[in-house]
Amino acid sequence: MSAITARRVLPVPLPVIIVAGCFIAMVTFGARSTSGIFLLPMTEDLGWSREGFAMALAIQNLVWGITQPFAGGMADKFGTGRVLAAGALVYALGLFLWSITPTEGIFMLTGGVLMGVGIGTASFGVVMAAFGRAVPPEKRSFVFGIATAASSMGQFVFAPLGQAFISNFGWQTALVYLGLIILMVVPLSTMLRGQTQSAPGDADMPFMQALSKALGHGSYRLLVIGFFVCGFHLAFITVHFPAFLVQCGLTPEASSWALGLIGLFNVAGSLLAGWLGDRLPKQILLSVIYLLRAVGTAAFLLLPITEVSAYIYAATLGMLWLATVPLTAGLVSLFFGPRYMGMLYGVAFLSHQIGSFFGVWLGGVSYDMTGDYYAVWYLGIIIGLLSAAIHIPIKEVKAPAFIGPQPAPIG
Repeated sequence: MSAITARRVLPVPLPVIIVAGCFIAMVTFGARSTSGIFLLPMTEDLGWSREGFAMALAIQNLVWGITQPFAGGMADKFGTGRVLAAGALVYALGLFLWSITPTEGIFMLTGGVLMGVGIGTASFGVVMAAFGRAVPPEKRSFVFGIATAASSMGQFVFAPLGQAFISNFGWQTALVYLGLIILMVVPLSTMLRGQTQSAPGDADMPFMQALSKALGHGSYRLLVIGFFVCGFHLAFITVHFPAFLVQCGLTPEASSWALGLIGLFNVAGSLLAGWLGDRLPKQILLSVIYLLRAVGTAAFLLLPITEVSAYIYAATLGMLWLATVPLTAGLVSLFFGPRYMGMLYGVAFLSHQIGSFFGVWLGGVSYDMTGDYYAVWYLGIIIGLLSAAIHIPIKEVKAPAFIGPQPAPIG
């Protein structure tokens, strides 16, 4: 197979690809990040337990993670635009059915399984696969940071927007409105059409062989393990942080703004991480991020929790929130090249979502058993420190099995 550059496969101008992809990332991640603000109105209105609500969203995270490698592989092979459009339709359907869900069991199917499939096939992970093939290697971490920042802006916009929808129209209508917004992804997905081809200097092999060789690469295994912790942190806080702040005496509006501040400050954090990732060792940056998360959380819990301290913690956490994503995606792209970016980042993201499953579920279990969330907060600190240590041995070099024939020198 002859090597084909990404620009010849994707005739859409690169700035258009980036703008469309960032908007898709903002909308899909933003709508999903509102899940936590539905916990109190739904459980109070329907008489559900918090563990039942949390289990549905834990299933959503797990299904999202399981779907991601397959969605990434399909995007690599058949085209990103088609996968994104199909995922947006399933995502919107999940929100529409969530709005009429009568029981916890059905909620696990609509808000859990169906939405998990939709998010997994219309998420920023698939968008990054398109960026990975369209952007030169020396600029990928920064562009991945831009996509991550767009996702964070979605959290900043949608957290207060979702709360406004709930306050003015009720939680059921709010979900319908979010579903209608998700449908905007379908026409935008045409800007990211095309599939990934082998680039000069990259090995070309069947997808399952590539997966097997990637899992045999020690640095990739460490990266995958560490990403589990990121998922644990993000999912626990996304779902349970608003309710935790209300329990500490803050208003629902203040708690939704705290969640939104995480997204706002992560715009800067993601851009900074992407910029630094092109200049400093990515594995060291990841280690520092996990260490700072653990230290910042410990300080937040030890000090009196007020509206001001919640906002300060949200801003601090926001700088570290999705800053792991451009660095992790950058390492995956560096290890294996853009050809298998969708699938192999998807495998790493599956680990992230297994962590999300436990973060969401254990939060619900902790509250129902003890009446608070402190056990999970402390667990998050411990595994954050462990993740900081895990990333240090990672080597920032291309995996030997993925080095292909080098292009002949010109002239």
